[in-house]
Amino acid sequence: MIDMRILVVDDEVHIRKTTTVTLDALGHETAQASNSAEALAHLQKGSFDAAFLDLRLGDENGLDLIPKMLALEPKLNVIVFTAYSSIDTAVEAMRRGAVDYIAKPFTPDQIRQSLSRIENARRLENRVVELESMLSTNETLADFNTEEPLVQKLFETATKAAASVATILLIGESGTGKSVLARALHKNSPRRDNAFVTVACPSLSRELLESELFGHVRGAFTGAVGETWGKIKAAEGGTLFLDEIGELPMEIQPKLLRLLQEREYERVGDPKPRKANVRVVAATNRRLEDLVKEGKFREDLYYRLNVITIEMPPLRSRPLDLPSLAHQHLKMFARQSGRAIKDFTPAAVSAMARYPWPGNLRELRNVIERAVILTPGDKIDLNDFPDSLRGSQPSGAVIGNRVSLEELEREHIMRIIEIAGSMDEAAQILGIDPATLYRKRKRYAELADPKAPAPTPAS
Repeated sequence: MIDMRILVVDDEVHIRKTTTVTLDALGHETAQASNSAEALAHLQKGSFDAAFLDLRLGDENGLDLIPKMLALEPKLNVIVFTAYSSIDTAVEAMRRGAVDYIAKPFTPDQIRQSLSRIENARRLENRVVELESMLSTNETLADFNTEEPLVQKLFETATKAAASVATILLIGESGTGKSVLARALHKNSPRRDNAFVTVACPSLSRELLESELFGHVRGAFTGAVGETWGKIKAAEGGTLFLDEIGELPMEIQPKLLRLLQEREYERVGDPKPRKANVRVVAATNRRLEDLVKEGKFREDLYYRLNVITIEMPPLRSRPLDLPSLAHQHLKMFARQSGRAIKDFTPAAVSAMARYPWPGNLRELRNVIERAVILTPGDKIDLNDFPDSLRGSQPSGAVIGNRVSLEELEREHIMRIIEIAGSMDEAAQILGIDPATLYRKRKRYAELADPKAPAPTPAS
């Protein structure tokens, strides 16, 4: 059951007490009001998920209070109860915004059933949000079987962390599967039945990112013609995944710190504090310690995020896992495209093993998807791969053909320059002096285009 903050509005003391005792026993947080003024005051001070409202508040008509409550809390689930039960009253209450109707005298079981309906509706909304999030991303397969001992230890740590409520920081190069692991952490947590909501920190301007994360009220800024509840509200009871947290603007960082410390936030343009029941998982491909030293990331926020840190290894550090990962993607894309492709040729396997995979799992996914689409046979061959991958070893198209040793040397050197991180590293791989490598590259460039300027040593 999702814990909710619930307001009980009734002019009879014993009804308020009976209802709050039932709600407290179910684990919900409650507040009480005896009239409309008290109810509106509660809503102005804080945020509520639901309200039980008596339709007879002394001389006041509870029906008139419903739209006023919803004006302050548009997503409030109002459940009305009254001793003056009639179909007409129920229909009018629903027309004004109530979600359910209970006739007095009521039982604790009726309270539980009404809340259960609200929870089911919320889970459906959360599921829609999660599906939209999954469709908007291009994730790699979630596979956590590994032959690498260090990676196995990493996944064991992730399994233990999933069951906790601690904030988790995922670090590693782009494409290593941080977002996939974040979703797996959610699926293996007590929050699995609620939403997993992703916020891509570099994707929007500061203003739009702040609005997307915290929500805004109408008129909060130019173009804010309506209200937005934001991703924090959408992730209520679930997991909020902050992707590339290192790109979070400094202006937003104090607000995120408040969310982590106090479980509280405010929508843009709305001073009313709102409670948040979300578990935060953050990811970055940057070193947050360096950003702290550069004054681009708050130190206190860094320590709040860095409760449990999991570093995702690059694909080049997982040679034992590469064959199984490649075959899993082959199987998936072959099934999706209706192709009867079941394996790789030895030349393709050798090329994948030698390639450094700078784009990691994301690049592996893209390469195999492309190969499945383009291959004419029932096995993926070396020629089905892009040039960068074919160049990771001397290809059969060159060796054995009628080419000179100089041409073969030139192709090999240029391939090594492409995959190396620097010219010095390329020279080390080739076993030659860096100065010799610079001269050779300059000569190759001149042969390709005599008018082109010579490459600089720094490039």
